[in-house]
Formats: sequence, C-alpha cells, structure tokens
Amino acid sequence: MVIASARASRFHAEVRPEAGGYVLYDRGSGNGTLVNGNRVTSHVLRPGDLITIGDETFCFEASDEMKTIMDANPVLQSFIKSAARVEPGPVLNVTISGGGPVGLSFALLLEHLMGRRVAITLYDGRWIEDGSRIVWKNDAQGNIRRQQVVTVQSRQYLNLPEEVQGRLFSTGSYSEMWPTGPDSIRGYSPRNIRIAYVEDKLLEIANEKSDRIRLIPTSFYPTEHHETVVKDHVLAICEGGRSRTREYFTDKFGNADKSIYSLDGEHVQDVVLGLRVKSDLSDPMTVLLTVAQNRFLLNAMRGEGFLNMRLTDAEAKEVIGIDPVRHVFEDCIASRPCLMGRTDDGDFHCSTHSTLFLPALVKSSALWKRVMEGLVLFGVTEENLSAVTAFRLDMVQRPRFTAQLYSATSTTPGTYGFLLGDAANAIHFWPGRGLNSGLASAISLARTLNHSWRGRAFRDADFLRHEAAMSMLQYRHKSRAWKAMVTTDEHGVTCAIKDKIAQGIEEGSEGSDKDADIDALMEQLRQIRSRLSPRIPGMPDETTLNDHVRKLKSETVRTLLVSGAWETLIVGGEEVDIDIFDRQDSPRAPAQETLRVGAQVEELPQHTRMIARGSSDSISPG
Repeated sequence: MVIASARASRFHAEVRPEAGGYVLYDRGSGNGTLVNGNRVTSHVLRPGDLITIGDETFCFEASDEMKTIMDANPVLQSFIKSAARVEPGPVLNVTISGGGPVGLSFALLLEHLMGRRVAITLYDGRWIEDGSRIVWKNDAQGNIRRQQVVTVQSRQYLNLPEEVQGRLFSTGSYSEMWPTGPDSIRGYSPRNIRIAYVEDKLLEIANEKSDRIRLIPTSFYPTEHHETVVKDHVLAICEGGRSRTREYFTDKFGNADKSIYSLDGEHVQDVVLGLRVKSDLSDPMTVLLTVAQNRFLLNAMRGEGFLNMRLTDAEAKEVIGIDPVRHVFEDCIASRPCLMGRTDDGDFHCSTHSTLFLPALVKSSALWKRVMEGLVLFGVTEENLSAVTAFRLDMVQRPRFTAQLYSATSTTPGTYGFLLGDAANAIHFWPGRGLNSGLASAISLARTLNHSWRGRAFRDADFLRHEAAMSMLQYRHKSRAWKAMVTTDEHGVTCAIKDKIAQGIEEGSEGSDKDADIDALMEQLRQIRSRLSPRIPGMPDETTLNDHVRKLKSETVRTLLVSGAWETLIVGGEEVDIDIFDRQDSPRAPAQETLRVGAQVEELPQHTRMIARGSSDSISPG
C-alpha cells in the first residue's frame, strides 16, 4: 500500500502472518510507526489496533485465510490484475544549479519521495567525469575541497532518507561534541562531520540513481541553458551565497537589503582567519573555552578541524600573501579565498597563486603572535597547525525565495524558481545553523513538490507553506547570527564584536591587570560550566581550568574577556520546525481508514488503492 504522507519511508513497515496471527514490523523508518499511539519496532496486532504512519491512521481487522477471501472476492482479484498495469503519471522535470550538500540532498530527497514521477538534472562545475561516474575535482584540477567540520542537528538529519543517513553516519565518520538543545529531537544529539565527506557520500549515492538523477559536470548558466529550463517545471538555485543564477533573476526574487544588518549606515562584515589544526584538548574543554568568548571558535571532530579567529579591521589588512619570486603582494587568501597549506619548510603556501602567507613569514608580526596565542588556548602545538585560509562573512535580508521565472505557454509548463541553501540564506557561521538551514529548505521544498505535483502547471498557492518556512528560517537563523556579530554595552549601545576585540587588544597592550582579568574570566567559565555540566559530562575541574588560562598572555586574557561570552540565553528558544507545514488538508479524506489484512480493499480511500509488484520503484513512494 502507498501512504500519501511524505513522512512515510520508501519501505516503511510490513505486516506478516506469524503463528496464526499477524505481526507489524517497522522497517527502520525515520519517522517511526505507532500502534495505539505508542512507537513500536514490532507488535502483535489485535483487532481494533490503530496503526499510525505519518499523517494517516488505519484500524486493523484480521480475517480468514487470504486464499478464501481472494476466491470469494472478484473485485479484489480484478484490482490486483489492473494494478500491475498502472503506469507512472506525468513526470516533474527539475533542474538544480549547484551540487553542494544542499543541492545533492534536495535531489536525493525528491527522488526518494517521488520515484518515477520526477526527473532531475543537476549541474556543478566542481565535478569531473571519471569513467562512468561523476566525482569531485581535486586540488590539481582547480577545486580546493572544503575540509571544515560542520555540525548537523538531528532535526535535519533525521528527515533525510534512511539510505542517506546510513551512508553518512557510518561508524567513525562523525562525533557528537556539542550538547543537545531545542533542535535535538527524538533523543538524538548534534553530529559533527567533515563537509568534504558529506559531499563525497551524497555524490556517491546520486551516481547510483542515474535513472532519475542526471549529473552534469559543468556550471549552470541561465543564458546558455534557457531553452532547457523554460521547458522544466522547477529550477532550484543552490549555488551558494554569490549565486550568479540568483542575480540573473533579480527582477523575479527582488534585491537584497543590507540595512537590517548595518550599524550607523555601514554594513557589518567580519573577516575570519581559518586555521586547520589538531587539538589535544577534550571535547568538553573545547566546548567550554569556545562558548566563553567570541574571539576564537574551534569546531572539530576528535580534535581535528578548523580554529576560527575573528579579526579586527586592522588585523584583516594583514591577511595577505606575497609572491617570493616577483616580490609583489597578493590578496588571494583574503579575496578568493585560497587555502595555504604548510610546506616542509614551515611556510604556508598557496599552490594556485604561488604565494606565501606573509604574517607567518614575519614571526614577530602582531597578528601571528595572536594566532600563536589562539593555539595555546586550544591546546594546539605549532606543528599541528597545517593550513591557513580566510573568509568574509556578512548577511542580507532577502524579500522572497519563490518566484515564477517563466509563464506557462502552449508549449511550456511555466517554470518556478526557488532559492535554497546559501543562495537563499547565507548565514554567519559563528553560532552554526548554516548547513542546517540549507537542509531544512531542501526538505521543505522536496515535500512541497511531492504534495503539490498533480501533472499540471503549478500555482503560487502551491508554495505558500514553503515560502512561509523559508521566511521563518531566515528570521530565526539570521537573528541568531546577528547576535554573534554585535553586542550591547552597559549603556545600551550596540557595537560590532570585532570592535570590542580591538578595544581588548588596546587595553591589554597598555598593561591591564592580568590577575583581575583571569579572575573575571574564570568566573565566566564557572557559570558556563555549571549550565553545561548536566548535558556534557567530563567538564574540566577548577585547577585544570585555572592552570590552562594562566598560560595565556595578559593581552589575550583581556581580549577574551572583553569579547564577551556567547549570548546563549538571548539566542536560545524555539527552533524552526518545518514539520508544522507538512500536512495534507483534504476534506474528503476520512480521519480514520480501515486496514483489513486479507479483506476487501474497496473500503480504503481511492488514493491508497495501489499494489506494487517487483521493486519499490513501481509505485510512488512517500
């Protein structure tokens, strides 16, 4: 039987005749199977039991032998014979520009939900053909892979297809570093995982679904691919925060507004130095030190990851490379950005532009000394700093995320465009949720298309709930991220955190009272530790913390203190739950349906009267 709810898995549950009765088995579904309101993995069914899958509830009634019913029921026989001849309906044609984690997740979700009812074409210029498969280009081919570790919340990863979850979260591929929170559902913790690993696994799975997902290893250009897209129903734009396709359709999606993320008329922007490191500290110690200040952030998996250092405006000007042959300065690390890996000589070299990281060459430079202090703070030896990069972070407010790009004609269906991922909501990464917001947007659109596709042209009304979900994601995650870019002083004046860091550097260099600053920082650490201890076992004791903080220089302690702790209380609270939009309103559907094992099927509503033969691809899943 096909369940209409998108919360049902491809093979969600089965009922087996056993020992003269019937037993219900959940087949590892993500959203679970309920019997009489209780989640079960297996359950001996009794007449009158209510089975809930997704948004649909069935009443179980056992009957006599199936053969007897079949022989006596010509209607059922006729139905089974005709069901074998059912052909798939009209196919939804979808183009996706951008094959990063969001674009690939969206493609896999849509294929999982719609099966043969969808045909997907996915473009990305960072891919290359390798025999019969599409793979990611490597460094030598001009693609610098992202090595950052990202945190994925259970609210998002539990909504991915079971196959995707199983491949992503194999033993040893992730860690659970951060505490649970409002985005942690069904008892599952946030998971840290390498972004390059996510990209590899998702592309690997997409390669295996070539019958419905076509991978094109080239960048998408709206002018060159106009004739293709105008004949499609959907164009999903997942190219990233600097999407050329989105800008091409600015007249449809509208102009972004910078003013809401500005101070005194100036758009606030952070420059972050990314240091690839291996830390010797425990995860609980790392979390505590990270949350206690806003200068450094370490997100790692078993100690390996990126230590991010927020820079002042003066420090950002020092982030520059030098060409040792031509003796000229290059801003490749700051403007591309490029990854500068450590050489055998200890220098940091950009293989693309043949430049060296200047601050590391001048060991006495103020910026490099502060980098070394960040390593001390997070228990990183200098030899365990293996690469340096930099990136600029800012945010804008987008007016809409859904637009009809081309109107329907006698030969075209009317193409709708959607902004997903960073193309929709590029978020300052400090408090997280960037990838989570992208995954949530992909989940929302995949469910919406599955619900709304009826083989005819879409309407604006079909995407009302998706647009609402996107607006909620923008409001929640960007308002949180804004609190990670600015702070309010004791007089109620809002200022950029990078300016507070500059203030701390100046006060520290003028000779602040180190003992007093350490006492104040220790009190801050104690308060945070007391809040986190119930959720994170293994927090460091007083002596360990005090000894560790005293390794730092006076200027560093002052800067950490002045930068302020994370505003966890202010940015906490309810999270965006896109499941509230995932419901079917059908006045003709009964509140309860009758499921009779071996009984007459005409008691079921028309939309459930389907029986599959062969593989699960024979039916419309979800």
